[in-house]
Amino acid sequence: MTNEIHPHMTLLDIVSHNEETISVFQRYDEQAGICLCCMALFETLEHVATTYQLDLNQLLNELRQCL
Repeated sequence: MTNEIHPHMTLLDIVSHNEETISVFQRYDEQAGICLCCMALFETLEHVATTYQLDLNQLLNELRQCL
């Protein structure tokens, strides 16, 4: 995987290339009200952030720290 995670990647793309990112998504489960890796795996990061009112920039920064 490249050293870049971008908003148009699906959660599946992100976690399949770096399993450490799963813990980041798990931290957002309560705020989203769902298990993101269970219910939004095929959605883009941008769509998930918009749908569940998550801070996209903060989420991206946390995910990129796993790289």
